[in-house]
Amino acid sequence: MAKILLAVSSHDTLGDTGERTGYSVSEAAHPYNVFTAAGHEVDFVSVKGGEPPAVVFDGEEDDPEVVGFLADDTVKAKLAATRPASEVRSEDYAAIFYVGGHGAMWDFPASRDLERIALDIYARGGVVSAVCHGPAALTGMTLPDGSPFLEGKRVTSFSNEEEDTLGLVDVMPFLLEDRMRERGAIHTKAPVYQAHTESCDRVVTGQNPASAAPVARLVVEALEAAPVAPGH
Repeated sequence: MAKILLAVSSHDTLGDTGERTGYSVSEAAHPYNVFTAAGHEVDFVSVKGGEPPAVVFDGEEDDPEVVGFLADDTVKAKLAATRPASEVRSEDYAAIFYVGGHGAMWDFPASRDLERIALDIYARGGVVSAVCHGPAALTGMTLPDGSPFLEGKRVTSFSNEEEDTLGLVDVMPFLLEDRMRERGAIHTKAPVYQAHTESCDRVVTGQNPASAAPVARLVVEALEAAPVAPGH
């Protein structure tokens, strides 16, 4: 059994639209269930700590996994008091999973504490994973030699076309697909809202909400292939 860290956004404002944002509940619920079903322990972390802003997208209200996740007493207790990234010991975890939701676009890239956790996990042979807008966290990461973490890696994320379908291209602080390419990534994508994943050198990414569980299953496979011992 390994310990896996689910990172969620603390950002609750969708640009200047006046609308609320945060982390995507479905993109946390589906991976959480995959990880726990495989026998792994899951903790939550956010940039600021405390209860993170949650978003349930249209059509997901009746998703049994979303309903169950929000009703689970263990999950509720953990989410009510997420630890801030600054207080998390990276040595305790074999993998980190960055949950999507538009809030991630604002606070994930600038969080040096989240970067520290991910880079430490990666350096110990662990897995860094993200889905939808979660890969925004990877765009700010730099390896010890100064090169972008994403350079040369095959990855995916919420696509420009998908952002356009929501009418949010001009609301986002940047376009995630473009930023990942700028950081040297080999970015791939499927047609809008079709599940699509990439796994490259212990970096596992998914394109959209439909990709959340598939990414989590790839993380489980990666951990089974090369178990990561906790740090000391």
